[in-house]
Amino acid sequence: MIPLSITFVLFITFFALLIIGSPIAVALGSASILSYLHLDQNPIKLVQLGFNAIGSFPLMAIPAFIFAGAIMEAAGISKRLVHIAETLSGSFTGGIGASTVIACIFFGAISGSGPATTAAVGMLMVPAMIKHNYGKDYAAAITAASGGLGIIIPPSIPMVIFGISAMGIAAPFEAIAEFGQFQSVSISKMFVAGVIPGLIMSLGILIYNYIYCKKSNIERSSHKWSFGESFQACCEGKWSLSAPVVILGGIYTGLFTPTESAIVTIFYVLFVGIFIHKELTWKEFTKCVDSTAWLSGRIMLILLTATAFGRLLVENQIPVVIVEALTTLTTNPYIIWLLIIGILLFVGMFMETLAAIMILTPVLLPVTYALGIDPVHFGVVMICTLSIGFSTPPLGENLFVASAIAETPFERITAKVTPIVFIAVIAVIIIAFVPQISLWLPSLFY
Repeated sequence: MIPLSITFVLFITFFALLIIGSPIAVALGSASILSYLHLDQNPIKLVQLGFNAIGSFPLMAIPAFIFAGAIMEAAGISKRLVHIAETLSGSFTGGIGASTVIACIFFGAISGSGPATTAAVGMLMVPAMIKHNYGKDYAAAITAASGGLGIIIPPSIPMVIFGISAMGIAAPFEAIAEFGQFQSVSISKMFVAGVIPGLIMSLGILIYNYIYCKKSNIERSSHKWSFGESFQACCEGKWSLSAPVVILGGIYTGLFTPTESAIVTIFYVLFVGIFIHKELTWKEFTKCVDSTAWLSGRIMLILLTATAFGRLLVENQIPVVIVEALTTLTTNPYIIWLLIIGILLFVGMFMETLAAIMILTPVLLPVTYALGIDPVHFGVVMICTLSIGFSTPPLGENLFVASAIAETPFERITAKVTPIVFIAVIAVIIIAFVPQISLWLPSLFY
């Protein structure tokens, strides 16, 4: 029987601190420390668990990919990727909007970050869309929605966090008879599994963009599509296009692990920026180091406290009660999928993606495991759903970034992004209901 008092202390403290505006790491850490004191355990346990969590080898991929993404922008790689996307769009209806989506796919395949993708692509594409009468609100909205693709298209920082979170709860659940032998989650499989779902969500945004532009009579670009120009842009940007090939090709072929691929990526973009494009200066390099240190430290602090919070959930068997409650309510996997997606959408509106993954993985993964759902499939659906949170208020990090770039109010962007969010939710439900969308590609490679 789970002590109700520890559940009360853990969650009430956490939500109370969030309501008064405490940072997510402070709320998680404070709730965990008070819970340890309530259980007469030494609070130093938080530090021990956190140190073990942030000291893991797979976690090294996070600062490495952040650093690689920052260098990529400073080295002119992102600029060339966007130019390639522009030449491919041509003069068809919604061409520049489609270029924005394609550019976000390219950039997301390297940076693995939603806000970083929104900022890098938005700085170049939002002014172009405004110039062609897309309107500031819609230009910002489609950029923010497309920026969320950055955490689905591999490599993805949230996928690394999910893999570590799932591994972290494997040992405690092996002792729980109902779940039998718990499967660990391969981060490499997660990367491969995210490709097709990411493309499906991208296709949904592209279709909506075409319909919206057709209905709104947005003028076409006067720039006609030319095979020669597109080919020339691809040739000029061949080193930029090769970056995703280097990253993903090495992972898919088993040449190196996701962590090793992140290190290889850093050396690759440094080489391109210094010796090929010759645009990476020492001043820009130091800025990349500063931004990487700040973002990595923020992520590691959340990870440290969320690890202790999640372990408290598992040790006190709170996920077991949730599993029993949901399976008692219904054993229909489709209904449970809808409930899980609803929970993730709601949480994504108020909580950072990484913290949500760390907190909810120990709670929801056993539910899906008890129903025979593959953990890789669940992880992909979880990340696809939480990616929508980048474009939903009140947190909506991508919305704030796009709002600043387009210089338009947050509320007006929210109104324009709502239909795109609805389409994304439909895409997530399809991905959840059809497991082979996520699992077919990993079955070929593994």
